[in-house]
Amino acid sequence: MEPWIAIPNRSHSQDKYSRKQSTGIPLSSWFQPSARPEVPTWTRWSAPIVWDGTFKTSVLNSYYKQQEITIGLTVFAIGRYLDKYLMDFLVSADVFFMVGHRVIFYIMVDDVAKVPEITLGPQRTLKLFQIKQESRWQDVSMMRMKTIGDLVEECIRYEVDFVFCMDVDQVFQRDYGVEALDESVAQLHAWFYNMQKMSFTYERNPASAAYISYEEGDYYYHGAVFGGTPLQILNLTRQCYQGILRDKEQDMEAIWHDESHLNKYFLLNKPAKLLSPEYCWDYKIGSSSQIHNIKLSWMPKEYKKVRDNS
Repeated sequence: MEPWIAIPNRSHSQDKYSRKQSTGIPLSSWFQPSARPEVPTWTRWSAPIVWDGTFKTSVLNSYYKQQEITIGLTVFAIGRYLDKYLMDFLVSADVFFMVGHRVIFYIMVDDVAKVPEITLGPQRTLKLFQIKQESRWQDVSMMRMKTIGDLVEECIRYEVDFVFCMDVDQVFQRDYGVEALDESVAQLHAWFYNMQKMSFTYERNPASAAYISYEEGDYYYHGAVFGGTPLQILNLTRQCYQGILRDKEQDMEAIWHDESHLNKYFLLNKPAKLLSPEYCWDYKIGSSSQIHNIKLSWMPKEYKKVRDNS
């Protein structure tokens, strides 16, 4: 049976993620895996890996416009991350993220007064949420799982069909479109996509809830980008947060914090779609013949400046 992309039908009596799914769009109508023979375009569980050239934009846009979808995008801008990165992230997202479709930006900040004034384009809405700043940047990173889950339950599930969760220290470079949508979406980490699983920086302590053995693993997923339907994001964030709490009870912290728990979640709950490193690239890696069209790129990291909460 041919795989499909499914999206929820509209019904005003129910929240979006609890609605029955439509018949969807068959992969064969938009996905062309043979267009990129030099890179893997399928997972072993038959999920597509989206690279530039493997999808038909016109077919997907036509389909999703008929469905009148709304996409959410969550981002945290806390402390100096707000000052340094939020403006560039939002301006570039307004230009390149899900062009032609309704988008709601959910922005979590610790100081609403510092949010830059931005005039958004048509079909764009910005919603601000003030949250407290944690004393440690590691806790900011880990607590976002709880915050996103709470937000999904409180409002996101009623407002959008799909939601992406991204780090703020990135900037959109080119169209980041509906080819990225699916029930659950994981991002291949730019620094690990060509490596063997023995080299992945999973949490290797068996006592941690994020533990993955050297014999296990499919890919190393980047915590800077993940997405899906509100129900899938709720499940992901709740399970990751529960793992974080279990570790805290044992006075432990996974090596890469919430990203370690994200990798454990996707090991147990295979994503429906993977995004190539073109969807989250670090220019420090240099050029690569496999990277044709960079959609989103890392901003220069200045951790000593932005992670110092003093």
